[in-house]
Amino acid sequence: MADLTVLVAARDEEGSIGKTVAMLHAAFRDAEVLIADDGSRDRTAAVAEEAGARVIRLPRLGKGQALTLAEREAGPGTLLLCDADLEGDLAPLVEADVDLAVAAFRERQGGGFGIAKRVAHALIRACSGFEAREPLSGQRALSPAARAACFPTAPGFGCEVRMTIDAARAGLEITEVELPLRHRPTGRDARGFAHRARQLLDALLACGPLAENYRGLRLPLVGWAFGAREPVVTVIGLADDLLSGPERGVRSHMRAGATTGTLKALGISLYGLARTRSLSGALLVALTANFLNQLDTRPGRALKVYVAVAPLVRAPLLPAVLIAPYDLREMAMLGDAGSNALGAMLGLNSVDRFTGRGRKLAIAALAGLNLLGEIRSLGELIERTPGLAHLDRLGRP
Repeated sequence: MADLTVLVAARDEEGSIGKTVAMLHAAFRDAEVLIADDGSRDRTAAVAEEAGARVIRLPRLGKGQALTLAEREAGPGTLLLCDADLEGDLAPLVEADVDLAVAAFRERQGGGFGIAKRVAHALIRACSGFEAREPLSGQRALSPAARAACFPTAPGFGCEVRMTIDAARAGLEITEVELPLRHRPTGRDARGFAHRARQLLDALLACGPLAENYRGLRLPLVGWAFGAREPVVTVIGLADDLLSGPERGVRSHMRAGATTGTLKALGISLYGLARTRSLSGALLVALTANFLNQLDTRPGRALKVYVAVAPLVRAPLLPAVLIAPYDLREMAMLGDAGSNALGAMLGLNSVDRFTGRGRKLAIAALAGLNLLGEIRSLGELIERTPGLAHLDRLGRP
């Protein structure tokens, strides 16, 4: 079939990927079969290549991220998504002549108690109004219009839920096609329940606000998690996340006028003044918040600095520690809400620790770092400094 690419995300599927690729080649002789190898530890990539597929080798990131990065390597036209362990004929999906066709399994295989599926159905209905029979199905055919609306996908196992939501919100035609398909079922054991728990969490995060990171992955903004500690700064930062324009840096915001960035700088400064009742305290809070925001250009960078400094000023560690694995693995991102809230927490706790000359030195140092971040990229400086570069990369895929 012309102008069709079949895309399969696979991790540790050495035993099944060869059969899946052979099945897809037989069903779609003119289509390219593209395998997104999501950090497999076995011979998945080699077996797929031996079966005639083109393989995109990726670090272990997650299903949605693997699909996003590999989709950029696919040619234009219709895209057919398929799970790595599938058996059955997917041709009716491509022939459905709609923007998004989703396969519904004719017979249920394995599974748990249906909690993840029911929650996913409710999320799709609440966010888009579409009634999905198979909200978690990975077998999907997307027209060029659906590809434009749905990619980059949400990360992890939330990709299918957000895909349906995005297509419905875009006003595209969606249908579900019942097919006699088979795949390796997940049972009611520890591994199966862990898988469904990840599905549930990923689906919940996928329905919230998303933003693209430095390499174009579309990730949930989780800075709201700091709202319990710093509600005012978190709300100010979230407004900048959701409403900001293309401006970056103080000079760019000043030239543009009343942007969300300038309002954020003013709002955090006034908040710091109200909390500390001193100009020096307000400066400390505002400068620390902006510095952490400048650092948040790569996964885990701002969080590492926060975790290193927090014990010195007795700032809370638990919220940052809980979010760090998601941020480092590119499953979520802090955004302005998270990075500014972290900075405000450091700043407010520093006010009590630094007085007199110590506070003046801290303000001068932070002002210098903020100015440096406006003139040069802090990220580039970190990446060019051997010891800092090593620490910066720790924990990333």
